Amino acid sequence: MTGQTHDPAVTAEIVLDHSSAVHHAATLARRAARHGGLDDIAAERAAVLTTELAGNLLLHAVGGAVYVQCHPLGGGIDVVAVDRGPGMASPDRAMVDGFSTTGTLGSGMGAARRLADELTLRTLPGVGTLICARFHAPGTRPPRSDLGLLCLPVRGEEACGDSAAVVDAPDGRTAVVVDGLGHGAEAAEASAAAVTAFRAAPERPLPEILTAMDHALRSGRGAAVGLVRLRPGSVEHCGVGNVRLLLVSQDGVRSRALGRPGVVGWNMPQPRSHTLPMPEECAAVVHSDGIAARWADTAAPFLLGMPPRLLAAALGHGHRSARDDATALVSGAARRSS
Repeated sequence: MTGQTHDPAVTAEIVLDHSSAVHHAATLARRAARHGGLDDIAAERAAVLTTELAGNLLLHAVGGAVYVQCHPLGGGIDVVAVDRGPGMASPDRAMVDGFSTTGTLGSGMGAARRLADELTLRTLPGVGTLICARFHAPGTRPPRSDLGLLCLPVRGEEACGDSAAVVDAPDGRTAVVVDGLGHGAEAAEASAAAVTAFRAAPERPLPEILTAMDHALRSGRGAAVGLVRLRPGSVEHCGVGNVRLLLVSQDGVRSRALGRPGVVGWNMPQPRSHTLPMPEECAAVVHSDGIAARWADTAAPFLLGMPPRLLAAALGHGHRSARDDATALVSGAARRSS
């Protein structure tokens, strides 16, 4: 089990393999809620709901885990429960208080729907179930629903060499995924320096942002970086190293892009950006090489059609390398103002 670090991009992961994991999941949800700007009442709601979801996984699921993530745009947290089976034959009935397949009171899913500010569920019999409970920080605008993030350190370590950030502006959304070379504390320092350079002026042209990151990383470890800027009908991509961009819809993978060979901070090649068409039904997936690239070759419609908050968790849960940090950032398409 891993805990939440000081980096709000890093995800807390709780594998449900023992009864003590349920309490641990609630503790990490409460902690993340406070980092995410929730007040004490909302933080307690998040902890109670996490207890319900984790308890259900422990009792009924196979290969279950809970992921707790501060929203990448701030103002709330996501609690995502994922398992590899058996799936729900009647998901609508499962949301009704009193429904149970095991003779218990069956209050868990109905309680989850009441406790969360938003609840999203996808399930397929024989495949598994994903549930995302989102909590909004009081006094803030609800976070955009078309965004998901999972950022996990290599198992057994607290520091994560990956990081990510997202900034919304009137003319579009700009996002970055950074993979510091190797893993551990020094890689985490490199990714943090790159994100700081990104946040200093995220509205700049993407090649200029990448150049600023290159300057920021010259005194330490380098990194692979993938930058995207989403505007209505298109996505601009600029990257160096093995961070991938894929445009996906329920029909399949529409486009793929990889950064230029090289390392940001170590004799980086001249950065170049290019623009791809991005229909409204598509989502942009940006992930580090801690997510196995082959996931996209056999992805089923059940996976590709998930909302961004669930797709990011599904990629981390089902396609993560055991020997590297892993990050998946998923964004819906930018839409024109009505």
